[in-house]
Amino acid sequence: MDETTRMLQKYNKPVLLALRKMPTTTVPLWLMRQAGRHLPEYRKIRSSTNNFLDFCYNPELASEVTLQPVTRYGVDAAILFSDILVIPHALGQDVSFVSGKGPILKPITNIIDVKKLNIKHIDTKLKNIYKTVSTVKQAIDDKFKTTTLIGFAGSPWTVATYIVEGGSSKDYMGVKSWCYSSPKEFSVLIDILIEATVEYLIQQINHGVEVIQLFDSWAGILSEDQFTKWVIKPTKTIVDKIKKRCPNIPIIGFPRAAGVLYKNFVVETGVDCISIDQSVPIEWAATHLQSECTVQGNLDNLSLLIGSKTTDNEVLKILNGLSKGPFIFNLGHGILPNTPIENVNRLVKLVKGFKIEKKSNYTI
Repeated sequence: MDETTRMLQKYNKPVLLALRKMPTTTVPLWLMRQAGRHLPEYRKIRSSTNNFLDFCYNPELASEVTLQPVTRYGVDAAILFSDILVIPHALGQDVSFVSGKGPILKPITNIIDVKKLNIKHIDTKLKNIYKTVSTVKQAIDDKFKTTTLIGFAGSPWTVATYIVEGGSSKDYMGVKSWCYSSPKEFSVLIDILIEATVEYLIQQINHGVEVIQLFDSWAGILSEDQFTKWVIKPTKTIVDKIKKRCPNIPIIGFPRAAGVLYKNFVVETGVDCISIDQSVPIEWAATHLQSECTVQGNLDNLSLLIGSKTTDNEVLKILNGLSKGPFIFNLGHGILPNTPIENVNRLVKLVKGFKIEKKSNYTI
């Protein structure tokens, strides 16, 4: 038995194969926010809960919605149902979710309040999320044996924007002013978030996740130097720490809207896969990113919502451009709430039915 055959037998899950730069018989597929408001079964369960954080901390409900898109669509991965803001909540910051407004946090804007954040008890506060992971992994082992379980966290920079701004922001004036004017103070917050994120992800791994994705949704608002300082360096630290303790766990990075800095991110952080947004040209990604690591992406989520022959053509362009190398099909951002079920079904059928040409740039 040759090495390729042994690897294919060991890693029989399409997403894991792609992350290890191994050939797959079909293009692996999962979708960001696949477990969410576009699903009627999700909305039914959500309506039975009082608030979003209680929903995230309920292992029975969170595990059920994590598996809903696997059951409905047959996607190749389940991603843990949770939220990036459980970290500041576990650290002691006031966090709530208001219907129609999104997350609301009590802003932290000075070093005194930063030092009040307490990392000592985050595992206790997040224990129900770890229980969700264990529950989902057991269900996958029993019923969905080729499905990969993905865990995740928000990257320090993006989580910091919510911590400082008190929620979503149009201009990020507060957080950018702080990191420009007092970088040493701001780095204290980033260091706390690095430590908390590593512990959180290690516990997810210990309870059963097979892949980690780091979401840096607001990476694209930074200049090149600030991107290096607050996106690349913290990510590299997280990757290094996780790889030291769990060397076989693949890590996906998603510094959304990074433009040409996606290449810097890949080379300097050591991620196994780069998830790209819809603004990244396919040919550029194949040439500059896929030679370095697995690429994940990048259909426009609005295109999926509209659904048309144009959408089909965009899907085929992505498949033709990236399927010759290590690749996972996904969106450029999460599924929008009003996306019709039939559009997602059409997408899954198109991707799953795509015939992969003979690979030329896979390596073990």
